[in-house]
This record gives sequence, C-alpha cells and structure tokens, in this order.
Amino acid sequence: MNEVIEHYNKLIDENNDPVHDSKPLKDYMDKWDGERFIESMKLNKNKWALEIGVGTGRLAIKVAPLCQLFWGIDISPKTISRAAENLSSYHNIQLICGDFMSHEFTDSFDVIYSSLTFMHIEDKLSAIKKIASLLKDEGIFVLSMDKNRDKFIDIGTRKIEVYPDDPVITRKFVLEANLNLVDEFETEHAYVIVCQKASPV
Repeated sequence: MNEVIEHYNKLIDENNDPVHDSKPLKDYMDKWDGERFIESMKLNKNKWALEIGVGTGRLAIKVAPLCQLFWGIDISPKTISRAAENLSSYHNIQLICGDFMSHEFTDSFDVIYSSLTFMHIEDKLSAIKKIASLLKDEGIFVLSMDKNRDKFIDIGTRKIEVYPDDPVITRKFVLEANLNLVDEFETEHAYVIVCQKASPV
C-alpha cells in the first residue's frame, strides 16, 4: 500500500489535479462515471454521502452540493490536502486521510460510491461487506469498475500493482454482502453497478 500512497503523492507533486483539468480532459475522466453515475445515487439535501477514494475532489465538487453532509476518504496525504483546497468553499464536507479498509467510521451513510479506486483494493468481498455495514437501511452503493484488466498502472517513471475488478465476481460479492443489485450499466471505460441495502423485515 505504501507504493500506492507514494504514487498519488507524486501525482500532486507533478501538479496532476483532475479538478483543474481542461474541459476535454474532464470529459475524458467522465467516461468512467459521468452524469448517470451521479444520478444513480438519488441524492437530496437530507442525505449523507461517502466517497471512497475522493482524490483531489473531481467527483466531490459535483456531489457535495447535492447532499446534506459529504465525507471523502483517501489514502494519500497530499491528495487529501489538495482536496481540502479544492473543496474549501463547501461547508458540509469532512475529509479523512486513511485506508478505507482499516478506518473506523463512527457514522452511517445514505450513499457510498467509488470510481477509479476499487482496483487498489485486493480483498473486494471484505470491502463490499464493510460498505454494506456502513449503509443506512435503503442506502445506495454505486461502484464504477475500470474495464482495463491490466495488473499494473505503468506511467513510465513508476509502476504499481492493482487488482482489476471482475463484474461477474463483484455481483456475487454484492449478493453475499446482502445488498440488492438494482441497476447496472456501462460507460465507455467502466462497468457500473448500483446496489441498495434492504430495510429489515
């Protein structure tokens, strides 16, 4: 995990910040999520949302205005610091520097989502079960899974191992975590699943 932290810290050192990308680059990044991804969250001003892998705030800038409270967690200290700068005009945001898998949350959420992050998580079943435990009843989980099945991110100067997502296996994990699969769709570069936690009978 240290190499992942180092990679994303270096991206900030290199001034790689999608929040400040040109419109063509922003449109390109939206090919992993985009409007339908956000609409699937069914946000309103009474809901609490958590983003796993908030990065510098590319999606948070769009999501935070739509909910009552927004949390974002990211493992890279420099990335979280940049996110705090980018999101400083919003007053409903809490940012956490930490590993989602080990962080102990004290809140539950109406919406949890993640894009371009799950490939860094090796134990995906445990991650989805943790997400299910953090969701309120009828809460929604939206996950974007990169179609790229390469086992490394290679940008020339550094190479880090990732764990590609298999949509078929992920669907099984969702059911095993007692979440209902309510929608799924594809973007140009990703498979997206939308899940909901059932209310107790």
